[in-house]
Amino acid sequence: MASKKNNPKEVTENDSNSRRDFIKKSGLFTALAFTPPSLVMASENKWDEKIAEYLETVPLSIEVNGKKHNLNIEPRTTLLDLLREQLQLTGTKKGCDHGQCGACTVHVNGTRILSCLTLASMQQNAEVTTIEGLSKGKKLHPMQEAFIKHDGFQCGYCTPGQIMSGIACIKEGHANSREEIREYMSGNICRCGAYHNIVDAITEVKEGGKSYEKFPNN
Repeated sequence: MASKKNNPKEVTENDSNSRRDFIKKSGLFTALAFTPPSLVMASENKWDEKIAEYLETVPLSIEVNGKKHNLNIEPRTTLLDLLREQLQLTGTKKGCDHGQCGACTVHVNGTRILSCLTLASMQQNAEVTTIEGLSKGKKLHPMQEAFIKHDGFQCGYCTPGQIMSGIACIKEGHANSREEIREYMSGNICRCGAYHNIVDAITEVKEGGKSYEKFPNN
């Protein structure tokens, strides 16, 4: 009687599955080796969930509006979501979420950035200023006062980003003419069309020579 031979396809699939299982188990054992014992022993019933949480987050030390925060965050968390969802600083708006509207503009170490395109995990020890951090008590920042005076907003959704960019525009030396202001504010979209009033506000602050020294991080 002819001997029964193994199906080559079945052998290949079995070998592949064995390799995958080996890699998964090796990865788990390696992770366990570097996991603090206190974390493993923290809960008999949910130890696997705690290990997963530990492995899927990264530590972050960040200063926001003069206040230091030591956090554990998911590596994929954007700075915008960190500000809004974890720190409850909802003044910074999520507009397009693709870096095209400027509504999420904040200052990081004195430079304006689009927080929706910025990974929070890359901002270790950074100093972040949001719209909430501009005023000093009840005293508004000069740019905030100018926006109110010149009605530089209608629905107001883009206003936080416009104000943050307006301040940066002056600090960067790009507010020497109305044309230059328009050029360097072009990344901030106002769907209501308050551009003329926004330029008026920035121009007044620039020409007024208002001091920024008394406003932290600005």
